[in-house]
Amino acid sequence: MPSLVTESALHRSSAIAQARHLVLDEGRAGGTGLTSPWVERSWQRCLQLGLQPQQPVQFDVISTAQCQRTLEANRRLLQSAHVIMQGLGKAIGHTGYFAILTNAEGIVLGTSGPIDARDPRASLITRIGTDLSEQRIGTTAISTALAEQQPVWLHRGEHFFLDNTHYSCAGAPLFDPQGRCAGMLDLTGVDVPERTELKHLVMQSAAQIENALVLATPHALLLRLNWPGHGLGSTADALLALDDDGFVSGANTVARQIVPGLEHGLGHGQAPGVHANEVFGLPFQALFDAAGRTDATLDVALRGGLRLRALATRSQHGGTQGEGHCASGVPMRQMQASMIRQAMEQAAGNVTDAARALGISRATLYRKLGRKDG
Repeated sequence: MPSLVTESALHRSSAIAQARHLVLDEGRAGGTGLTSPWVERSWQRCLQLGLQPQQPVQFDVISTAQCQRTLEANRRLLQSAHVIMQGLGKAIGHTGYFAILTNAEGIVLGTSGPIDARDPRASLITRIGTDLSEQRIGTTAISTALAEQQPVWLHRGEHFFLDNTHYSCAGAPLFDPQGRCAGMLDLTGVDVPERTELKHLVMQSAAQIENALVLATPHALLLRLNWPGHGLGSTADALLALDDDGFVSGANTVARQIVPGLEHGLGHGQAPGVHANEVFGLPFQALFDAAGRTDATLDVALRGGLRLRALATRSQHGGTQGEGHCASGVPMRQMQASMIRQAMEQAAGNVTDAARALGISRATLYRKLGRKDG
């Protein structure tokens, strides 16, 4: 008897085949309900471009001059993604998948992970400068993530071109600190088992790259924001960069989702953008003042009445000079103070419970609190 996994895979393949027939052969314009709506929208766009599923795929590389200009134009993205891409390559090293970083037009900027140079299906799409846009290679996780601006998982038969049905891939768009699409991150495997959990990995890695982009943006103050009861210092934080005058100079996707006024992105240099006083129910100077305290965390109210927890950090003008920083870019002293304060609040002031939650001894916690054990 076939396993549930096999039955599920067969059912999915059958549904995709039926959807392909309705959309690509019979020209069905409305959604079939047999596969994701964004897949069928991509198929429709490919047909409108005059593409046909059976035609051979050309993995074209842009000219050397264009490639050099593209790499230079995306230098900050490449620098911000470098460490994350290295870690991603290690995470997927034994799965048969590899990572591809593109710009907003789908041009390959970088790769990581195991790439079989002997297999043209892997080597051709991982050349720097290869055009992986929808106009060139049809429906893929790369093209649909860029077109739909949302994370995607693409099953083999959901690719538009028949030549591409040996790929399984997950993709997530990348947004710059002003809210514009800067590119996308893709995880692709060739004739390997489908691993839908890679969608979570690519989303988390994309969030790390976006956070690195915000940290690299010139700013005077960085705010890490999260809901009360949630820890600060992870990729789940909303990041808000402020200049000396309190204007928002950069924000990550989480900030645009939870902070009113940022959902449509920031101004692009033509005029002053969003000011902190328009967002929070306290003068922006109070945020700068908080950054000078040992415990730089504070509660902030949004203009709509909701409250957030904030950790304020002044720019170090060089990132890691001076005091130690944790991997998320927050000074260790401030991060430790924030964690202790949160643990004490959650333990309702009980030092023993807070110490247990922090994984340290009661005596150590007393010392950090500046109290005598007793």
